[in-house]
Amino acid sequence: MEFLLDTHSFLWFLQGNENLSVIAREKIENEANKLYLSIASIWEITIKLNLGKLKLDVSLEDLKHEIYKNNIELLAIDFEHIIRLNQLEIHHRDPFDRIIISQCIFENLTILSKDRNFLLYKEVKVIW
Repeated sequence: MEFLLDTHSFLWFLQGNENLSVIAREKIENEANKLYLSIASIWEITIKLNLGKLKLDVSLEDLKHEIYKNNIELLAIDFEHIIRLNQLEIHHRDPFDRIIISQCIFENLTILSKDRNFLLYKEVKVIW
């Protein structure tokens, strides 16, 4: 299967954080699954680091290495994702989550996320 990791799922996986569900961890660790991380998540992480709302034990360069080491493919934001974003209902106001939602829908990916607001979008498949 193909999964898009929400920002918190990605960070919790790397940190070994117990907040990551057992099911999500199993999906991430299963080498048969293809994993994606939106470039929007990297953008979100960078903004939160700059604002002091997030602290990481690794640099962004090390984070990039961890992405590739764990066979996670970065998902670029394409114009088609923006078109789909423009069609989304306003259930979720976070701009990073909204672009991730549109990417999930357009790319037909299942998201690994604890965010219950994702469930408000009928087209989004969520596993937690």
